[in-house]
Amino acid sequence: MRKIFSFLVTTVDGYHEGPNQEFDWPVVDDEFDEFAVQQLDEADVLLFGRVTYQGMAAYWPTRAAQEDDPRVAARMNSLSKIVVSRALDQVEWANTRLIKDNVADEISVLKRQPGKDIAVLGSSSLTVSLLELGLVDELRIMVMPVVLGEGRSLFSSAGERISLRLMNTRTFSSGNVLLTYQPAAR
Repeated sequence: MRKIFSFLVTTVDGYHEGPNQEFDWPVVDDEFDEFAVQQLDEADVLLFGRVTYQGMAAYWPTRAAQEDDPRVAARMNSLSKIVVSRALDQVEWANTRLIKDNVADEISVLKRQPGKDIAVLGSSSLTVSLLELGLVDELRIMVMPVVLGEGRSLFSSAGERISLRLMNTRTFSSGNVLLTYQPAAR
């Protein structure tokens, strides 16, 4: 069975976006880019919530993205993508389909299909929902060496306690730290 891993970035003080929804603080360098490529190569499906999808779809197909980070852009644009949203009626980014209803059933069926892993990129609310449904197998949180002081908490949508078990840590030369967890109930 395929696994679902979720990759999220956060500040040291636990925010995934600033108080005005800004996302200009991640520390991205060559080492991070190499990690991003390796992580994308583990998956053959990308899973997004609406807000993250709209941001990704507005950037990765552009000429600027292809010039700034051609290896990541090529993967982001060519991989199959799924958007979970009740608000959207259509999706336009290449290789994207929309799930509006029966999310748990649809994702469970997808996990049972042959293939590489399924990656949730960003999409903290979707990650929480999938954790609460028992569908996330691995949670990867990249802590960036930045303090915002305020913003939106990474897991602000959690309606209940979610216990995790630390599986691995990786320190980057930039000061970024990757924490890899498994849901404790597994």
